[in-house]
Amino acid sequence: MAEKNRRIIALFDVDGTLTEPRKVVSPETVAYLEALRERIAIGVVGGSDLVKQKEQLGDSPNMFDFCFSENGLLAFKDGNQIGQTSFKDHLGEEKLKKLINWVLKYFAELDIPVKRGTFIEFRQGMLNLSPIGRNCSREERNDFEKFDLANGIRKTMVEKMRVEFADYNLTYSIGGQISFDLFPQGWDKTYCLRYLPEGDFDEVYFFGDKTFEGGNDFEIYDHPRTKGHSIADADPLTTLKKLEELFGIPAPSCLTPPSSH
Repeated sequence: MAEKNRRIIALFDVDGTLTEPRKVVSPETVAYLEALRERIAIGVVGGSDLVKQKEQLGDSPNMFDFCFSENGLLAFKDGNQIGQTSFKDHLGEEKLKKLINWVLKYFAELDIPVKRGTFIEFRQGMLNLSPIGRNCSREERNDFEKFDLANGIRKTMVEKMRVEFADYNLTYSIGGQISFDLFPQGWDKTYCLRYLPEGDFDEVYFFGDKTFEGGNDFEIYDHPRTKGHSIADADPLTTLKKLEELFGIPAPSCLTPPSSH
């Protein structure tokens, strides 16, 4: 077997790339990643916190050469933590309180068919805001996604926040089905690249489904250092087929339907 080329790395989004949205990775995908890791370095860069990432992937810090949760604000190399950054410390309590108060008032006055719980999720490096609430069921999640596409609920809220908090220098990133993230400018998924020095890597591949402008994969997909590949159908098998074309490792013909939490 050829020696592993550590100067090439493939980075993966989670939802819609390695898994179906909010579902568990399939055994076939895990096996494929293990085979790929013998050829090149691999990494995962997700917007969710490490707990949610592990729910979907398992022991992600040890499954990958590099593991980045919350866009890289929590970073691991070879299973060991190498970096951590705090949104709260960056913004300060007064600005943060003003921001949260505005969001709570906006959600209170928002007229949508269904509201559940956990409208604001405070993460290490960002706020995740969900108009319907993250405690919604799978069916409610799917229904809201359709309603949002038709009515622009998240898009309209982001536009208003850009005006209201123009001096905060925040980035707003719509991803997944029910929520969007906000974080300081430059804290998108390109943040993880600071842990991958140009001198150490000749090629950096990125695979993600939300690669359109405004999606949470766009900045790293479009970055001059990366070779971006869009998983437009959000199907993990498409990811494996693209990897087969690039690296010659055969993709399974079908994937076992992954179980959900």
